[in-house]
Amino acid sequence: MVRQGAEAKLNGVDFQTDPSRYRHWRLSFDSPVATLTMDVAEDGGIRPGYKLKLNSYDLGVDIELQDALQRIRFEHPEIRSVVLTSAKNRIFCSGANIYMLGLSSHAWKVNFCKFTNETRNGIEDSSVHSGLKFLAACNGTTAGGGYELALACDEIVLVDDRSSAVSLPELPLLGVLPGTGGLTRVTDKRKVRRDHADMFCTNPDGVRGQRAKDWRLVDEVVKPQQFTEYVKQRALKLAEQSTRPARAKGIALTPLQRTFDESGLHYEYVDVRVNRDARTATLTVRAPESVSDDTVEKVYAAGAKWWPLQMARELDDAILSLRTTELDLGLWIVRTAGNPGAVLAIDDFILSHQDDWFVREVLGMMRRAFARIDVSSRSIYAMIEPGSCFAGTLLELALAADRTFMYGAQEGNAAAVTLSRMNFGALPMVNHLSRVAARFYEDVQQVEMLRGKIAQKLSAHEALEAGLVTAAPDDLDWGDEIRQAVESRTALSPDALTGLEANLRFGVHETLETRIFGRLSAWQNWIFIRPNAVGENGALKVYGTGAPVKFDWERI
Repeated sequence: MVRQGAEAKLNGVDFQTDPSRYRHWRLSFDSPVATLTMDVAEDGGIRPGYKLKLNSYDLGVDIELQDALQRIRFEHPEIRSVVLTSAKNRIFCSGANIYMLGLSSHAWKVNFCKFTNETRNGIEDSSVHSGLKFLAACNGTTAGGGYELALACDEIVLVDDRSSAVSLPELPLLGVLPGTGGLTRVTDKRKVRRDHADMFCTNPDGVRGQRAKDWRLVDEVVKPQQFTEYVKQRALKLAEQSTRPARAKGIALTPLQRTFDESGLHYEYVDVRVNRDARTATLTVRAPESVSDDTVEKVYAAGAKWWPLQMARELDDAILSLRTTELDLGLWIVRTAGNPGAVLAIDDFILSHQDDWFVREVLGMMRRAFARIDVSSRSIYAMIEPGSCFAGTLLELALAADRTFMYGAQEGNAAAVTLSRMNFGALPMVNHLSRVAARFYEDVQQVEMLRGKIAQKLSAHEALEAGLVTAAPDDLDWGDEIRQAVESRTALSPDALTGLEANLRFGVHETLETRIFGRLSAWQNWIFIRPNAVGENGALKVYGTGAPVKFDWERI
């Protein structure tokens, strides 16, 4: 069966939505400020079996949040600051729904946490790169993942009503790591003192009022009578820091056109073919066939159909769908097709017009989509063959891979790779390094040598010598070597591979983001399968039942 467009859903999960279908958020605009109001529908869970009480959330709530952020970025360039608040009385957000977590599989919990963190990272990314500033107006209880959402904002304002507190209660209540991203932001971003953080994360009631401000958990506490006006004035002040245009016309994010069937998931520029027997998924990303002479006017006219934006949106959707629904496909094989010259021309245009808000947002979409590859717990191989298009932006796919194989035959239609300026910092990983710099551990001499090869078509021998590929088998060995590489990889422990890949991809350069995803892939992953959390008498399982928690007291 083939289903198309906005109706296409994989196992009940669709990462595409639009404001007309929101059930949990209200989005309003009063230029230069947008307000995102959380009003979670109790009966609106993405899966059955639980109610989303007290503005708790599940994956469906976060899918809407991500979409709303995209609408603000692209469709409303006049917006310079965003207020996140709640429609519920005395509740901002109580965090991830505990009953949803208790009912969910281990994989669902971890993928949910990963997507949630990527969405919060996207808020911070827009603050740094897009000039969008964010204010959390915590008008009530702010707990767990709700506090994580607030922590992602530039400023946090808490109502001082003698009862509203901020908290990370996961450890005392659920026996799990207190807020995968929240714990990291408390220390790395807000610089909360270690002893204060220890008290904060082990107290289920959290911290309120002046102490919350004194401990740097929030930026300001405001009495209820002054709260609304204070938030309004702070949002306007934050808007003054923005470089977003005041009178530009937005670009409509039209729905992606896609089909899916037994063979995979298919878009205009991205195609996913699954082989469940081999446990692989092959992603082919296509570039335009012809080189176009872009102008700002032309790309505005193209809008959401402009190749770099459409390609990035399709790739992003494909990655999320694979991560959520194809858990057994542990190896992603990346291929490309199209005209390398077209990619190089688009790269030059983007980098030459970054001052334009739309071009800048497209670059941001590309940056976030490619970063989603880096933190995906899948092995990634890139296959560079005759007819491939691993040039500039699309070369990033090969640089993101755990191994890159290049067809080594030098005669006839030989394979080639081409560097562009895009490979030297415009699309950083979550460790804030370009993939070239990360590959060579910031070896300045090596990076500058490669910079000198920009726009050169490098053969398999040249790419191997430059360190850009792992192996370059000739035509006689290609089939056997690729088969052996694929079969040996898919025979390894997926748990061990997740740990190995996360360590090797980010090297020695730690950032807030790598610490978040490192904790998620190792600590939280481990804690989520321990009996103290999810055993028959574990804290997460018995929460709300009145039954006592039974811990294994051994520390290891």
